[in-house]
Amino acid sequence: MFVFLYCSVYSQELPPIIKYPPSVYGAGNQSWMISQDQKHSLFFANNEGLLEFNGTNWELYPSPNETIIRSVKVIDDKVYTGFYMNFGFWTRQPNGKLKYTSLSDSIKNKILDDEQFWNILKYDQWILFQSLNRIYIYDTKTKKFQIIAPKNGVVKSFRTNTSIYFQTMKEGLFEIESGKKVLISDNPILKNNTIVNIFSVDEGLLIQTQLSGFYKLIGDSLTKVHTEIDNELEASFVYSSQLLSDGSFALGTVSDGIFIISKEGKLKYHISQNKGLSNNTALSLFEDDDKNLWVGLDNGINCINLQSPIHSFTDDTGILGTVYASATHNGILYIGTNQGLFYKKYQSTEEFKFISGTKGQVWSLFTYDGTLFCGHDSGTFVIENNIAKKIFSASGTWKFETIASHSNLLMQGNYYGISILEKLNNQWGFRNKIIGFDYSSRYFEITKNLEIYVSHEYKGIFRLQLDNELTKVKTFFAYASPKKGKNASLIKFNNSIYYAYKGGIFKLNNATKQFEKDKLLSSVFEKDEYTSGKLIVDNSNRIWLFSKNYIHYFSASKLGSELKQNVIPIPASLTNSMLGFENITQLSKSDYLIGTTDGYYTLNIDDLSFKNYVVSIAAITTNKLNERIANESILEEGSFKSDENNITFNYTVPEYNKYINSEYQYLLEGFQDDWSEWSVKPAVNFKNLPPGNYTFKVRAKFANKVLENTATYSFTILKPWYLTNVAYFIYLLLALIVAYFINKAYRNYYHKQKEKLIEENNLLLEIKELENEQQLMKLRNEQLTQDVDSKNRELAVSTMSLNSKNELLAFIKEDLKKTSEDGDKNIKSVITTINKNITEDDSWNVFKEAFDNADKDFLKRIKQLHPLLTPNDLRLCAYLRLNLSSKEIAPLLNISVRSVEIKRYRLRKKMDLQHEQGLVEYILAV
Repeated sequence: MFVFLYCSVYSQELPPIIKYPPSVYGAGNQSWMISQDQKHSLFFANNEGLLEFNGTNWELYPSPNETIIRSVKVIDDKVYTGFYMNFGFWTRQPNGKLKYTSLSDSIKNKILDDEQFWNILKYDQWILFQSLNRIYIYDTKTKKFQIIAPKNGVVKSFRTNTSIYFQTMKEGLFEIESGKKVLISDNPILKNNTIVNIFSVDEGLLIQTQLSGFYKLIGDSLTKVHTEIDNELEASFVYSSQLLSDGSFALGTVSDGIFIISKEGKLKYHISQNKGLSNNTALSLFEDDDKNLWVGLDNGINCINLQSPIHSFTDDTGILGTVYASATHNGILYIGTNQGLFYKKYQSTEEFKFISGTKGQVWSLFTYDGTLFCGHDSGTFVIENNIAKKIFSASGTWKFETIASHSNLLMQGNYYGISILEKLNNQWGFRNKIIGFDYSSRYFEITKNLEIYVSHEYKGIFRLQLDNELTKVKTFFAYASPKKGKNASLIKFNNSIYYAYKGGIFKLNNATKQFEKDKLLSSVFEKDEYTSGKLIVDNSNRIWLFSKNYIHYFSASKLGSELKQNVIPIPASLTNSMLGFENITQLSKSDYLIGTTDGYYTLNIDDLSFKNYVVSIAAITTNKLNERIANESILEEGSFKSDENNITFNYTVPEYNKYINSEYQYLLEGFQDDWSEWSVKPAVNFKNLPPGNYTFKVRAKFANKVLENTATYSFTILKPWYLTNVAYFIYLLLALIVAYFINKAYRNYYHKQKEKLIEENNLLLEIKELENEQQLMKLRNEQLTQDVDSKNRELAVSTMSLNSKNELLAFIKEDLKKTSEDGDKNIKSVITTINKNITEDDSWNVFKEAFDNADKDFLKRIKQLHPLLTPNDLRLCAYLRLNLSSKEIAPLLNISVRSVEIKRYRLRKKMDLQHEQGLVEYILAV
């Protein structure tokens, strides 16, 4: 046990701070003055120009001469700015953009060389532009200028409720009356100390200086006004200040951030770079309509939500670490982290102090019977008078639970099972480990029947039945359903046990001892909202759940058994909590502490009420394919060409809350039937919209409340020229003309087709006639062929007959010759007669006549080809043309077969035929 406290951490809870670095807003590092218009848009006099922020989008308007804008002031519907050798105003154009008009150009010859305008003030109808040399007073009614030019220049100008003041170094404080300067005080303090701001008080003026703090000027009397931070102010060099709506003062310094003090001079907040501010040099301060404090820093812009119900403590040193548990006990706030256990007096700004001996991971803090228990990685501690006493060290301890009807016992879940603590002699100590269950018991609950339900992230849910002595497990049951899950948890709420994992939230049915899905609680994890199943029950019997975009808590209804749901629209990405180890502790009736990875934040649920903001369309842009974007008017209905049908709508709710984001829902009538899903995205793009009439509607939800108004914009996508009524009329005329010509062409075509058909019919008739003639000729040819064949047959028959006759006569002649040897004259006379009948000439003449009839001109053709042929040769050719053999030819020539062969040979010679060429084939081919 140790008493030594070896480290501490400064622990003031601060309002939320939203940081906007130059990389986010896209302009210069420094902003010299801030203002706000009636639509709640913010304007910053920035190194790069006029910077506008509407809560969603940043827009930079470079100064006309590309110099630093030093001052900005929204007056009515104009944004006045002052910069290098020029001042004027910006007005909103129909497309939502700003356009500059110079006022100083009309008195350009009166502007001093190298003059810059550092402040702008309004008083009634006059607007004052202050440089370090002079003050230019512009009358908005007469449009004329009046110039006040002090001899020693102007340090700074100020406006109170009823007057305009300015300071001149070494001369004092002056008031402008009737357009002239009037010395108010030449007190040496006011002559030698730079005045940062002047505020009206009942009896005079409250003057704040750069290095000497506050003074009160009543008449000629100047007295010091003391605050709690006088020493800090003297050392920090105050550069800017702002009177807040609650009477407090915000003071921006060059080297030590921002001090916020009450009107009594008490320090409320000191916000510097090591406490969340982006930079320690505050060049400008401004309180907006929502009472947020805007800070123009030397390197960025910050917004401090002074009225937020959420305050945060951020440990930039790393000493505290990630917060896993918290508790209040005996007026002390205890914070359990991965570095150990820390404490401080509740609701104080004193430092957190470390409790020695608790170095390491703290898992839980539990108060029971006037004792604070600490579940630690090394075991269990009892905390008494901020001193840690270890009472269990066998393993790490997750959590503690009371046991019904055993007020002197506590059950604790350990790394290796469950064990019992017992109070003896007013001292708590370890009694026994429950035998039969050795799994890690981070989440467990016990019933009146001594049943323990344990949730193990990697093994699922177990049900254990203990014996009456709480020493061992009698029965053991592992649930198959619901399944195990990452970041799952189990807790008792309203005397029922609930189990949560990605698949939903399940309630134990005490009768069946089975888990059944709870539809109301499970709805929290719908639409991919699940991040963690961690369930927490607070002292007011509310059950808390955490999802991707919300924190939920449910409480029992006063008039029924159903649960009442409440939603806090703070996303997990902003709360910066450890998933699966979310922790929330009820500090008072409505105050809660939520641990984060770098500290914690406190939340008052009764103060979670917000003004009714207005959603508006900030910009409308269109573009043609592959061309630049064009800004369209948002003040009147739009009419866009057919190729300008890619339209982007930007909309916004001008709120500047760090933890609560606006959500939007849109509908494009004429294109969509239903509203879109809620989304934090402040823009939507519609591509390739068809021609038609459309109405775009957008509504917003802030802090889970739908805003009253709906922003609308109507527009028309024109038809392309080729789909207009004129085009249709032209199309009709063209169609009629085309129809006329088509009809004419049709008629011409069919006329030609008719003529062509007649011609084709005539041609067919002619062809038919030709076919008939050809058929007739064919028949004739066939007849001629038949005639030729007949004559050839006749010729062959005649030739064969002659041949047969001659053979017969020759045969008779031979027989008679044999008989004539006896010398009978009568026989010789017969022989003579036979010789006369078988003469060649007679046979040839008959044959030639028949052959000429059958094969005209053959003998002429063969004679022409071979002029040397003799009549006998021609006769042989004729016989060969009839394809007669040598044996058949011999009787016709009245010679032997051998003689015929000799004649054939001689005939080949005369015809000069090649050896391989046949004589008959040649004669047949002639």
